[in-house]
Amino acid sequence: MAMDLMGALDQMDKEKIVAFVLKCQAPNGGFGGNVNHDPHLLYTLSAIQILVLLDALDAVDVDVVANYIASLQNDDGSFKGDCWGEVDTRFSYCALNALALLGKLHSGIVNVDKAVEFIVRCRNFDGGFGVVPGAESHSGQIFCCVAALAICGKLNESVDKDVLGWWLCERQLPCGGLNGRPEKKEDVCYSWWVLSALAILRRISWINAQALIDFILASQDTKDGGISDRPDNMTDVFHTYFGIAGLSLLGCPGLNAIDPVYALPERIVVKLGLPREFSTE
Repeated sequence: MAMDLMGALDQMDKEKIVAFVLKCQAPNGGFGGNVNHDPHLLYTLSAIQILVLLDALDAVDVDVVANYIASLQNDDGSFKGDCWGEVDTRFSYCALNALALLGKLHSGIVNVDKAVEFIVRCRNFDGGFGVVPGAESHSGQIFCCVAALAICGKLNESVDKDVLGWWLCERQLPCGGLNGRPEKKEDVCYSWWVLSALAILRRISWINAQALIDFILASQDTKDGGISDRPDNMTDVFHTYFGIAGLSLLGCPGLNAIDPVYALPERIVVKLGLPREFSTE
């Protein structure tokens, strides 16, 4: 994804990437994080996003994958991540996003209304969302819940945009970076989790964009490449992607636009004809 945002996807061997992803698929349709790993919703969404990005979704049986995802929905509308039963709003986002990309969200295989009801139950007094009802608000969960509600077309009726927008913009620290919750350190990865939610809510203007850009760029390794969680730390692919995604959301020149809901290049979301609900002002 990062390579695509930089316009450099053609430098990668797409056939090898697709072949690896397919080796990670289990007989039940789900995908694991590596070959012979147990399937999980987190990796299933990642696999689908990669295949969509590489225009290779026809390499899998869409119905089998969709049925695997549907099998993980609980009676209360939540989703467990895998057969072991852990429930988390991350999994709601993964399931709903993946089904939308597969063209199966409204096919009747999952109860979308129940899924929305569960997510709304995870909303807190501060406007944020937690992993389950009653859990602490966290920027990562807020992205998952806001984006999931947008995918389901239920954003405007389910979120207090000003209250949540204020909580999110308060995540910016004097250094320009963002944190995940109060009293925590800044981290480049929140350049995605916070900004994506603010973008969906149309509240990016509430933060100091230039200060955040400066923080992300200061976290680069200018010699060997890559971006770390904060300046002078070791770089990794995880923070490199989220740093580039954050810069894309901020409209930095030279980067392709990323869709804040589906976490895919904007042009692909448009090409697929996916609904793109954003906050009404």
